[in-house]
Amino acid sequence: MLCGDGEVEPNMDQVSQLALEVCKEDVPALMIQKLPNLGWEARKDLVHCWSILLKQKVDSRYCSVEYIENHFEFLDFLVVCYDNKEIALNCGLMLRECIKFPTLAKYILESASFELFFKFVELPNFDVASDAFSTFKDLLTKHCTVVAEYLTAHYDEFFDLYEKLVTSSNYVTRRQSLKLLSEFLLEPPSSHIMKRYILEVRYLKVMMTLLKDSSKNIQIAAFHIFKVFVANPSKPREVKMILAKNREKLLELLLNLSAGKGVEDEQFEEEKELIIKEIDRQSRLSNRDP
Repeated sequence: MLCGDGEVEPNMDQVSQLALEVCKEDVPALMIQKLPNLGWEARKDLVHCWSILLKQKVDSRYCSVEYIENHFEFLDFLVVCYDNKEIALNCGLMLRECIKFPTLAKYILESASFELFFKFVELPNFDVASDAFSTFKDLLTKHCTVVAEYLTAHYDEFFDLYEKLVTSSNYVTRRQSLKLLSEFLLEPPSSHIMKRYILEVRYLKVMMTLLKDSSKNIQIAAFHIFKVFVANPSKPREVKMILAKNREKLLELLLNLSAGKGVEDEQFEEEKELIIKEIDRQSRLSNRDP
């Protein structure tokens, strides 16, 4: 009824009526609660139905989304299911469908279960950890204004946890979290968060350490955040002092850093040159100070 049979398209009036009845009879609750009891094929079908029902409008209203707004605990249940590798990937797909809607994404960000993602993205099962990171990324990039509001209200606790990801012993975690950090920090609604972040010596030191990483990819990802600390026209005194004190080591690291070939490499080299000049300038100014 929801998808058609490959030859006949679904009847949209019937689909709308079905969506209304599904919500009226609490079927989404059953879909979530009984998911662990279903076989692989049945779970795949259920996730497909879930996706269609969420997107289904009835009289300009997303009735399935409204249903979940009245039962937010189902979102917590789906997040916790990352601990069950049998259904983790199914629940991840269902969560990402939910996150497309700002009210549902906002709830997950502000819920206690959001912190679990910092554990789930480093689970030993690679497929589950990768899926958890995809959901984590969607939460932090799909709705920029919602994310900016969340980071404003929870700045300290979020970046305390995030620092553990960018300094993880796991290469994939370090690389993905650095790339993601660039994405959500550099979005215009989060510009005030970025301005606060680049004032903190603690995070400057993290990026300087990552410039020495054994992986070139990590070094380049760290550079794209490090450069914002250096280019900041309102650098606090502590940041200036660290840049001046570590001038020789930083210049050696930067001079040996190369992005590769092509247009992007040209831009990278230009940015690198500007950053080197600014570090030099800070060093000279520092030497003049009594």
